[in-house]
Amino acid sequence: MSATIVLDIGKTNVKLVLLDQGGATLASRRMPNAVLRDGPYPRHDTERIWNWMLDTLRELGDIAPVAAIVPVTHGATAALVDDNGLVLPVLDYEYEPPAAQLQHYAALRPAYESTHSPQLPAGLNLGRQLAWLAHAFPDDFSRARQILMYPQYWAWRLSGVAASEVTSLGCHTDLWQPARQDYSSLVDGMGWRGLFPPMRPAWEALGTLTPEVAAHSGLPSSCQVICGIHDSNASLLRHLPVGGQGEPLTVLSTGTWVIAAAIGMPLDGLREEADMLANSNALGQPVACMRFMGGREFAELAGAEPQVCGIDDLQALIDQDSMALPCFAAAGGPFAGRAGRIDGPAPHSRQQAYALATLYCVLMSDYCLTALGASGPVVVEGSYTDNPHFAPLLAALRPQQSIASSSDTSGTSCGGWMLHHWGTAPQGGNALATPLQLRGWQEYRQRWLAKSQPGGT
Repeated sequence: MSATIVLDIGKTNVKLVLLDQGGATLASRRMPNAVLRDGPYPRHDTERIWNWMLDTLRELGDIAPVAAIVPVTHGATAALVDDNGLVLPVLDYEYEPPAAQLQHYAALRPAYESTHSPQLPAGLNLGRQLAWLAHAFPDDFSRARQILMYPQYWAWRLSGVAASEVTSLGCHTDLWQPARQDYSSLVDGMGWRGLFPPMRPAWEALGTLTPEVAAHSGLPSSCQVICGIHDSNASLLRHLPVGGQGEPLTVLSTGTWVIAAAIGMPLDGLREEADMLANSNALGQPVACMRFMGGREFAELAGAEPQVCGIDDLQALIDQDSMALPCFAAAGGPFAGRAGRIDGPAPHSRQQAYALATLYCVLMSDYCLTALGASGPVVVEGSYTDNPHFAPLLAALRPQQSIASSSDTSGTSCGGWMLHHWGTAPQGGNALATPLQLRGWQEYRQRWLAKSQPGGT
């Protein structure tokens, strides 16, 4: 048996997942993904991740022989490196550069019509991060020989081979034109094109582990390092139509971010002011998307010690017209810039807090699906599949569409495994949700929509 290890770096946690030849999980390890506040700006603790990863690889290698490692990471993140390593720390995308820089960057960034990358707060547009680093730290920036997207940074550290890959480049970066499958005017205007390594498919093996990594991790020197992929696009892999063509399908990739990806839908209905965007899938094709910071918002509403609610808790909140109005995270989404609030009686138990968070995230997901014009089946991937009420409540709101939950609670792990076994279908399937018909649920949605609009009360 040859196993696959997926290095899954999310904004909240870092995971290493060991999967067998059939895609079943053999073991999983995780640690919090902390942001360091020392130094010139908030930065990712890459050395802590690296050392923890090497030690944990040895532990997982004792469970099964490992044939490949696949990096899967969050987006809006890049590393500037020379031959020896980082020339600048990896900037946290939640850092807000000086306001004056935003005005300067506005003159540099390409038109939305070319990139379908909306203007986002803080460093969620990766181009803004790079432009600020080039301006604020010109000497360090000039030493960079390569700009590596975050999955490929880890692949480079593991294998010594540098590569670029389309899914991270095409994720609201301002650096990529998804429809043309080429770099944007920003890249050429800043003179960065030569800093991006050759483009490689997400599933391509870049090489094997360096001798130093093999020695430290205890993994075989023959272990391959796969190029890697943006995490939301990893969740899309099992749903991409054969040959690139098929009926429309929407995937709700859920985690820190909830991203509705409408495969097969045109881009002409996307609106920048609603934080709608085009991502690029692993085949390089543009995918119409809309998102909100659903994992962060759920945690804010459910509290520090969430407790799964019952149907009675959901019904009680609907009956008393308690609702959470957007939004409860500052980083993007269709209601960005608005302060969230609870309208009506507040929850009086941990179960009711969980219920309120569930109702809110269902309504936000429904809002995004409607705004995208999503048609055809909807598949829920990721952390929301652990919520027993999410898919049934969404199904009750959208009777014209089938709503299903993936049998794999981590679409990123499944997607990483698929890159190692490219062309092989994963085990498992999707469980169709039975609509949860609560009294007054449709009317509650209409009131929520009305109150969520500008000027709504």
